[in-house]
This record gives sequence, structure tokens and C-alpha cells, in this order.
Amino acid sequence: MNSGLDHLPEGKRRELAHVVETVRTGFAEAISTRTQPRFRAGKLLKIVLFGSYARGDWVEDPVGRYFSDYDLLVVVNHDDLTDIAEFWEATENRLLADLSAGHALRTPVSLIYHSLEDVNDKLRLGRYFFMDILKDGIVLFEEPDFHFVEPMPLSPEQALKETQDYFDDWFESAAGFLDTALYAQAQGRSKEAAFQFHQSVERFYHCLFLVRTLWSPKSHNLNRLRDMAEELESTLKDVWPRTGRFEKRCYALLRDAYVKARYSPSYKISTDELTWIAERVKVLQILVKSACEARIEDLAKAA
Repeated sequence: MNSGLDHLPEGKRRELAHVVETVRTGFAEAISTRTQPRFRAGKLLKIVLFGSYARGDWVEDPVGRYFSDYDLLVVVNHDDLTDIAEFWEATENRLLADLSAGHALRTPVSLIYHSLEDVNDKLRLGRYFFMDILKDGIVLFEEPDFHFVEPMPLSPEQALKETQDYFDDWFESAAGFLDTALYAQAQGRSKEAAFQFHQSVERFYHCLFLVRTLWSPKSHNLNRLRDMAEELESTLKDVWPRTGRFEKRCYALLRDAYVKARYSPSYKISTDELTWIAERVKVLQILVKSACEARIEDLAKAA
């Protein structure tokens, strides 16, 4: 793994130092009031920068309103400490507030949480996502004497089989939710349709992650899934336009549908908004299918 940030501008290095301090402080606060021994003995072991800012190919496009995130892997000493609501929500809210204020932080932050044991298990199983972090990632913080294992790459035949199985399962599931959403839309059940569209989008993104990396984030957060998927597959940046007020509102309604379309009486979505969402989900379906089939074709040639 790498340890230097010399390829980043000084302002970016200051931002990352602020993010690291915020994550460390937030975790210390989250476990400080816990009484159970496994929580009191909780340790933050590593913070690793990966993705575009680690590789040096980040994007800042004010015209198209696309900005790369700081992607950070946060490693703790056991799985219980990866629960976002229990241990990390306050930290994420603090970073969002800092981003909105625009002083200490002007770049979005995307955090994923894993135990050291889980990361090492993924490396032993040849998961590309974690192998790439090991290859390209930059350590921003770490406790001594806690190490990642050497990865064990899959054979071409194993990689092809696992990838094909993931595609067959997840793409069919995503398409099924899309069909259900379209049926609910045709029946005038707009809130149900919005929720089903959300589920379809979520599954298309997970399908892409699994096919391309043999891993997928444990998240229903559509913003996080969208941003990570667009970094993985740049063609997806065109799915959700970020400039028009109507388009941004439609996406926000889709994003919020996971909870609000099911439980909030105040959730409202118009026929035009639902129609626009339906068309964008169909575009996402086509692009994900194309990206996944290209990946499977490449693996088949190597097998």
C-alpha cells in the first residue's frame, strides 16, 4: 500500500487531514458511552483513501456539476462496529455539515466500514474491490501491528463463474422490480411505483458492483451507490442529470422513496415526475447490462 499524498494539491491534503480527524474523533465519541466490553474495546485500525483521489484521476466539473468524492475505507477491529446508525451517523452528519459550510471541507466524502477480519476474508476470496484498494490505496491513519493479508486471486474460470452467477441473479432481480414499478405506475399506484423504482435502481447498481468487483456496498443510500457506480462506470454519469430543477427534484423523490414512499403521508409524486424517473431507470438498465456483458466477455476470453 501507499502512504504519500504528494500528488494532491495542498488544499486537498488539508481537507483529508480534517476528514481523518473528524472520523477518529467521531468514533471515539461513539464508543465513549458504551458499557459492553466489546464496544468499549473497540478500535479504529485504519483509514485508507482509495478511488480517484488515490489514483490521481479525480474529476471536478462545475459545468456538468460532477465532483469526485473522497472514498475512504474505515477499518475497525470487529463487525459490530461497522453499524452506521450506531457508530457512524453522527460523523457522517458532521462531514455533511462541514461540506455545506464550505470552509474546512469542499469535497464530498464517501465512507465504507469493514472489520479487519472481513477485509482479509475478502482478500483471501480474491475480491477485486479490496485487491485494488491494497494496490492503489493510500493509508491516512493506522494502528501498528494490524495488517492486511496477501490477496489470493481467483483463477480465470472461477472469476467467470462467480461473475456470471452474480449477473444472472441481480440483473434479473433488478429488471423484475422495474417491471413491478411500471405495472404499479400504470395502475395509478404512484407511491408504490416510486418505491419499486428505487429498489430497481439499487439492484442495478449492486449488479454492476458485483460483476465488476465481486463485492457490493451494504447500503440503501442511493447517493452513495450512484456516486460509487459512476466512478466505476463513467457512462452512468449521464443517467441522472444534475443541472435542471425538475430533474434534481425527480431524483430526490426517487432517493427518498425507500422510506418516505412507504411510510410518509406527505410524500407526493406527480405523473410527470414518475414518467421521467421510469425513463431514466430504463436508461440505467441498458447501460448496466452493456457494462456487465462487456466484463463477462473479457473474463470469458481469459478463461
